[in-house]
Amino acid sequence: MSSALAQTLIVMPAYNEEDVVADVVTEVFDKLPGVTVLVVNDGSRDDTVARARSAGATVLDLPFNLGVGGAMRTGFKYAQQHGFRYVVQVDSDGQHDPSGVPLILDALASVDVAIGARFAGEGDYQVTGPRRWAMVVLAAVIGRIARTKLTDTTSGFRGAGPRAIGIFAQHYPAEYLGDTVESLVLAARAGCSISQVPVSMRPRAGGTPSHNPVKAAVYLGRAGLALIIALWRPPLALSVEAPTT
Repeated sequence: MSSALAQTLIVMPAYNEEDVVADVVTEVFDKLPGVTVLVVNDGSRDDTVARARSAGATVLDLPFNLGVGGAMRTGFKYAQQHGFRYVVQVDSDGQHDPSGVPLILDALASVDVAIGARFAGEGDYQVTGPRRWAMVVLAAVIGRIARTKLTDTTSGFRGAGPRAIGIFAQHYPAEYLGDTVESLVLAARAGCSISQVPVSMRPRAGGTPSHNPVKAAVYLGRAGLALIIALWRPPLALSVEAPTT
């Protein structure tokens, strides 16, 4: 696992996370010795950049807010340019437990995309109402496209191997829900293999939620739209090698 960690870039999109980003970076380094942490500051108006750097992270400072998808595409480009074999997204708000990263990396030894699934037997994370209904439908549809059983296609705690990095560095969706729903459809239709591993999710430790109450109210409709957009776009071709076991 130490060799895999040395080839892994942890990408942390951050928007106004000055309260917690340094603690999250420190926890990642403590639990995952040997990894490189890249904080992509997504147009924050607070002290996120300085606090992330003080904790030892490499920081890319975007001049304005692009959203999680835009920040992640920046991270994938960085990984590709610097020769990292794996990219794992870890949220900068403290919700993702870095202890789950080795499970994601184990899966990436044989698949292209590994999702840290919140509804696969670990933890007590709960979602109700329209958001939960959308998650169930999306998991069923995308699982069918990917030809595998999925329970949580909107989790941002996920990893990508070489083939997926090659696609995501150029085409990672930036639209609302594109970074989760559309990216999986994009990868599956390009021929990438996808699997999930069970992880626990923690409460936010601080910062600004990426989904405000207004967005939550229209989640169901936007989730469907994201899926339609993903299916409407033509499939992409893989251009780099498959992961090896």
